[in-house]
Parts: sequence; C-alpha cells; structure tokens
Amino acid sequence: MSVPMDIARRVADAVLYEGYLLYPYRASATKNQVRWQFGVLVPPGFTATAEHPANVTECLLEGAAYAVVHLNLRFLHVRTRGVERAEDDGYWPVQQLRNGHRTYLTFDEATEREAEVILPVAGLLNAPERVIEIRIPGDRVVEPIVAPSGEVIGRLVSEHLPLRAALKVSAEEIPGPYDLVKLRARVENTDPWQPLGAPREQALRHSLISAHLLIAVNAGAFVSLLDPPEWARPAVETCRNEHTWPVLVGEPGHRDVVLSSPIILYDHPDIAPESPGPLFDSTEIDEMLHLRTLTLTDEEAREARETDPRVAELIDMVGSMPPELLERLHGAIRSVEAATGRQPSAPTEAGGSPDLEETPTPWWDPASDATVSPETDSVTVAGVAVSRGSRVRLVPGRRRADAHDMFLTGRTAHVEAVLLDIDGAHHLAVTLDEDPGADLHRSHGRFLYFAPDEIEPLTDGSAPGASTAAEVTGHGSTGHGSAAEPATEPTTEPATGRSAAEGSAGGPRLDRPLGDGEVGA
Repeated sequence: MSVPMDIARRVADAVLYEGYLLYPYRASATKNQVRWQFGVLVPPGFTATAEHPANVTECLLEGAAYAVVHLNLRFLHVRTRGVERAEDDGYWPVQQLRNGHRTYLTFDEATEREAEVILPVAGLLNAPERVIEIRIPGDRVVEPIVAPSGEVIGRLVSEHLPLRAALKVSAEEIPGPYDLVKLRARVENTDPWQPLGAPREQALRHSLISAHLLIAVNAGAFVSLLDPPEWARPAVETCRNEHTWPVLVGEPGHRDVVLSSPIILYDHPDIAPESPGPLFDSTEIDEMLHLRTLTLTDEEAREARETDPRVAELIDMVGSMPPELLERLHGAIRSVEAATGRQPSAPTEAGGSPDLEETPTPWWDPASDATVSPETDSVTVAGVAVSRGSRVRLVPGRRRADAHDMFLTGRTAHVEAVLLDIDGAHHLAVTLDEDPGADLHRSHGRFLYFAPDEIEPLTDGSAPGASTAAEVTGHGSTGHGSAAEPATEPTTEPATGRSAAEGSAGGPRLDRPLGDGEVGA
C-alpha cells in the first residue's frame, strides 16, 4: 500500500467508527440508545427522518485525462444481535441473559464493507455514466447459550439483512487551457425495502452507515477544493458536493488521494501520534477518556465488555497502557509554520561559522507586533479601563448558548491578559477568584475567555460573587476552559483555525492530525 493511501485509510477508519459507541461504552447508557449519526444512506423509501438515500462527490483532476482512478467505497453494515431465552415452547427475545459470570446482551454491532472499482478516466469522458451495482448478501448465525450444567438456556441470533447500492461514476472536461477534468461519483442506496411506518432502527438495517469514498489517481493530481490555486477557483466553484466533504489526504504536498468524508475535515488530516488507539471519536480528549475508563467499576467494565467486542479491546488497551504512553497524552504543542522562511544569521566579524538559524517570530506570537502587549494592554468597559490585574464580574449569559456558562454568571475573576484577535476584537483572559486551581491554570496559560461586553468591572470595594469554588464547572466559549466534563456530545470540529499551542488533552486533534477519542464523555 502506498504511503498516501496508508494515511488515507487511517483517517478513513477514524471516520468509519466516529461515534460508534460513546463513553461509558455500555449498552444501557442513554447516549448509546440512538446510534449511527454520520454518513447514513437510508433506503429511498424511508422518509421518516431527514437522512438521505445518496451522496454526491465532485472533484477536479489536473493533467489526468489518461490516468486511471481507483474508487473505494467503504461503509458499516448493521449486524443485529438478539438474545433469546429457551422456554418450554421455544425461544423468546430478551434484553439480556445471565449465564454464570457472563451476561449476553441484545445490542447491534456493525461489519465493515468495501466495494472497489478501477476505471480509466479516458473511458469516462464523453461517455454514459458508469453504474457499478453493489450487492451485499444477508446472513444469519445462531449460537446456543449453554449453562455450566450443559443445559441450553438460550441462544444468540446475529443477522445481516442484504444491502443493495450503486456507485455511479462520470467525468467531463472543463473548458479552458488548464487541462482539468471534473470527476463525479454518486453513492446511492437502492434497497427496495418499503418501510410502512417502520422506525429508524429497522431502516438502519437496510442502510449504509458512515459511507465514504477513497479516490486515488495514478497520474496527474487532484485540485484542492478548500484552498485551490486562483486559476482553478472558477472551476472549483462549479463542483457540487452533496452530504459529503472531499479533502486531500496523504502527506502534505501530495495530491493523488482524496477522501470524500461525511464529516468536515481539513486537507491532509492525519492521526495524532499520541493517540494510543481507537476510542470511537476524532476530538482531542484521549487523556480524559483514558482516565475515565480506568474509573469504571468492575460491574460497569464487565457490561462494557459484553456490549461490543471492540469495546473489550478498548478496555484492554486502556488497562495495559504503559506510563510513558499515558504521559504523551498529557500535552502536545505543534508549531504553526511561519509565513516567512528561516534565514541564517550573518557570519561573525572574526570570520567564524554562522550562528544557528534564527527562527522568525510567527504571526500568532504577540511579540511579532510591537503594538500588541497582552500584559499591559487595556480595554474600556463601562468607562473603566480594564487590564491585567483588574477584577471583574462575569455576565456571559447575554449571547452564549453554552449551558456551562450558567455556572459562571455572577462569578468574580481576575484579568490575566487583554488580547486582540486578527479581526480587531478584544478578548479578556481571566481566572476565577474562588478557583483553588487558579495558580495552576495561570502557570499553564489555561484561562477562561470573555468579550468585553460579557464582564462588569469591579472596584476594590465590590462584593465578590456568592458562589463557592467547589461549584466551578463551567468554561468560556473561546480558548481553554475548565477541565469539567462536557455536558453535551461534541462532534468532529469544522475546518477552522487553531491556536499554535494546544491544550493538555494532547491526543487526537483536527488542526492537522485526526485522532481517536470518544464523543461526549
């Protein structure tokens, strides 16, 4: 396997199992009652939800009129797992069945599926759309559940329903001098199942889950749809992608593989090297998930193991992780590339060798702009100059939707810095007065961030907030908040910029690397 395709598969696997199971990884957990949220292609006859029966990928190839494209459709196929108890008159479905020290649970699993096709671009140009039919047969497996006494007390019934889908591929030349070809691929669920008021759970058995395409080319190159060269921008604007997001994958600079993902990604995403293994998410919370998983009681861990074989592997991975790997999860700093090149310093007057190369101050460092000084700058709020050391009361509820901010309303805080973003807006970095960990946060540069209209200046005689430090669980909506557990389930983040110095949850992240973790611990 080529290096770009190897990287692409690692990223695609993270997409495939995004949100597969959520911490605490148990079938009984409320958050695991509604599953399969990304890339679901339902049968065309099912209209009870807003999910779609097809997705469409359109991307541009440069100088590839005589190339060969390799399309790999990947998705999950729901496998129902039902437990039935033996009775005198047969077998009856139950939610769980205890057999000695093991409990059998009724809970759905999933099987990876792939469909590959190799097509010459020349054969697609000026030709009818190529239709590749995909047929996945069904199967049913029955396993007896035998008690230590030898008595059959029940059975485990696992079943895949057959799937029908189609991959429709076409290509057209883009008029102009740039030798561009637009490649179009439509993935469509063609299952004839008629729902007749059936619930979503039944529709999922006939659906493609986490469906995505890997597209590779052996000659020419793909054009980035996120950051195209100016000459290609008009052609890029003609591409229409429906329910999917094509990005370049592989090593930066390579343009021979595209991942068309149901989750918004950057060009050239990758798995963070700190990530120890799949935790069914692509956010930067591996350390927290590792520690939280270790706190599961024996009974909780046993249920999690019985929920899904992949969870059993996850718990084994967490429990056997050596300290040096765990320590890697605690923090990672990835430098933002400077906009200018590195220049060596001039030789010394004595004619000696040049000094070590000087690193230009990057654009995100306040030292790059002498007019910006977070430690001494101030902003006027209600006629009062607020700067580092000022005491303020937090009033974040005016425009925020984060439920955590309710716990911060009325709290008093110290301003640690006044920051100015690239749009010219001010932000105040603060630490809570009553937070016993304020000194630790200050030493690590982990602050809460608020806009000037979200604080009220306090004079020396102002009464502090009435809340106690033990209640501090909220966080600001920008920068690094408190280490409290999120109240909602964050999804994979959109392609937006990040700070150069990342937080202490140093596993997977999407600023370049894409990693694994669990959504919504």
